Amino acid sequence: MIPTHPAYCPSSWWCAPRRDHVTAEPNAPGNRQSTRFLLLYALAYAGGFVAYVPFLTILLPVKMAVAAGDLKVEWLAAATLLGAIAASIANIAFGWASDLTRSRRPWIAAGLALTVAAYGLIHFASTPAMIVAAIVGWQITLNLMLAPLAALAADHVPDAQKGVLAGLLGAGQPFGSVAAIVVTLPGIEVEAVQFAVICAMFAAMVLPLFALHPRPIAPEPPVSAEQRLVRRRDLTLIWFARLFVQVACGVLFSFFLYYFQSLPGETVSVATVARTGGVTMLVAIPLALLLGRASDRIGARRPFLIGAALAMALGLGVMGATTTVPVAIMAYGLFGCASSIFLALQAVYTMQLLPSPNHRGRDLGLFNLTNTLPQLLSPVLAVTLVSGRSFATLMGTLALLAVGSAVLVLLVRSER
Repeated sequence: MIPTHPAYCPSSWWCAPRRDHVTAEPNAPGNRQSTRFLLLYALAYAGGFVAYVPFLTILLPVKMAVAAGDLKVEWLAAATLLGAIAASIANIAFGWASDLTRSRRPWIAAGLALTVAAYGLIHFASTPAMIVAAIVGWQITLNLMLAPLAALAADHVPDAQKGVLAGLLGAGQPFGSVAAIVVTLPGIEVEAVQFAVICAMFAAMVLPLFALHPRPIAPEPPVSAEQRLVRRRDLTLIWFARLFVQVACGVLFSFFLYYFQSLPGETVSVATVARTGGVTMLVAIPLALLLGRASDRIGARRPFLIGAALAMALGLGVMGATTTVPVAIMAYGLFGCASSIFLALQAVYTMQLLPSPNHRGRDLGLFNLTNTLPQLLSPVLAVTLVSGRSFATLMGTLALLAVGSAVLVLLVRSER
């Protein structure tokens, strides 16, 4: 007979554990996950970025330009809007479904396979309407993989290691940027080859996670009804704090080049802007790892989140006030590093505050709305606040959003 813990099904990797009964000491042997699992999970998480960053930023605009001609902007906007709606609904639905079935791996595997198939449908889509329909299907299959993958970390990584996990997850986005470079290399200009390369890369990054069974983690202590109410209130505050930051990041992501080109003096080259973004990402990775580990050691995330939000505000404020390129580059570097640290730590902090382990997938799906809503809000904000060639008002507004994010985190009562 195989001994099992009453709070777990026999395979902790296959099932999402319901942690309702046993209290464990924070430093107990059963309350630490293996380093190998953390690394493989971070690799799979980065695979999610590879699955969509090169396609959305480069390949989709190119394909839509060929299919739609002069109406490429309108059709691309339609694909972005409908895709974001589909992604939002699918992430919540599949996260909830993995909660109900108490399993994550079958959903991740199905999402992986169907996302590869969806790339095939996109390749054969030849009209703008067909492309938009294929994008909607692709977003659904992609989130079939991503939603349970996100919940998996909440299931199997204890609070004492979530800071390290945050630092590792912060390295995910650069993988997507590297993949975007790879699919534009000479000899890979054919769309079918580009899609095949993307599918091969993200599948190779996700599949190793299936070969590893994580260590069982000691269950959390029972949570009282009053504690659940406090956590729900705090999660609402954190939800809006992340939304504010994501709106700022969305605006900078979309108008990064235009901002630097608006500065007086010599014209800033595309290569300079690209190097600025790349160097910022490279610096942000070790900083996120260092501060994530520090937050584990002191057992608190809020000071780091507040500090990162205020650093973002400072960087945005300087970007809005300066008229010199070197100062703007340094200010953007501060903003980029601080935003990467904030988003990485906030993601794991949210996992710690979830009120019930039985609904992690659904609740994280609701938090995923902070990733999709800014896609709709950021362009409107930019168009409204950019006056001529001046970004000062826009940057000031984004700085206020960052300060607001810091205030919201300060109001959180839970520190776990």
